[in-house]
Amino acid sequence: MINRIAAIGRYGTASIQSIGRAGQLLLNSLLWGGPGSAGFSDLIKQIYSVGVRSLSIIVVAGFFVGMVLALQGYNILVKFGSVSALGTMVSLTLLRELGPVMAALLFAGRAGSALTAEIGLMKATEQLSAMEMMGVDPLKRVVTPRLWAGIISVPLLALLFSTVGIWGGAFVSVDLLGLYDGAYWGNMQNTVIFYDDVIQGLIKASVFGLVVTWIAVYQGYDSVPTSEGIGKATTQTVVISSLAVLGLDFVLTAVMLGSI
Repeated sequence: MINRIAAIGRYGTASIQSIGRAGQLLLNSLLWGGPGSAGFSDLIKQIYSVGVRSLSIIVVAGFFVGMVLALQGYNILVKFGSVSALGTMVSLTLLRELGPVMAALLFAGRAGSALTAEIGLMKATEQLSAMEMMGVDPLKRVVTPRLWAGIISVPLLALLFSTVGIWGGAFVSVDLLGLYDGAYWGNMQNTVIFYDDVIQGLIKASVFGLVVTWIAVYQGYDSVPTSEGIGKATTQTVVISSLAVLGLDFVLTAVMLGSI
């Protein structure tokens, strides 16, 4: 019994220490500047690496999610004679919830795991230690551009996901199910509010981008410098990021709707 209590205590202490190290890494990595810090070109390269290379999975997933939403929504709304509201349902669902959440989850699985593996490999091959030996802060050189690339990329990917999803919904609604295109697009334009729907969705995506990228770079920077340690850190990035996105989505939604 005592051993179990001691194990729980050690686990709790290790978790608190890990949170503290992650917070310190975030504070030290958010601001640019310092010896050998990354430049604007490094930021552009990282945006291309984590953002542009994620476009294919975002576009394909967004289109199919929009198609499924339209198909399911049509089967539900037709029972109540409200098929004309299908465009509104698809657009609001994507802009408010599915766009930011799905983009963040796909980003975590594709780019987040890659960031963790990349930084973990740099640690295992002692590249980070070599930077410190040369007087270069590895946080400013390696972590900062990757952190900001994620913060910038995820909102743009979420907006693209929602846009492609709306077009996918239009394809199913208008071209396959025969809904009048004026009803689909007209009701959407009359219902969607720029700040309440589009901007708040982008705010969510920005928060998700910060959290997911933060988790990814921290797991790589704090990983055990072995092949097994890097693999474990990569798995933890995807799992923790996914849970964090889903939990934060509830909190942000409740705050934006005024329920909390």
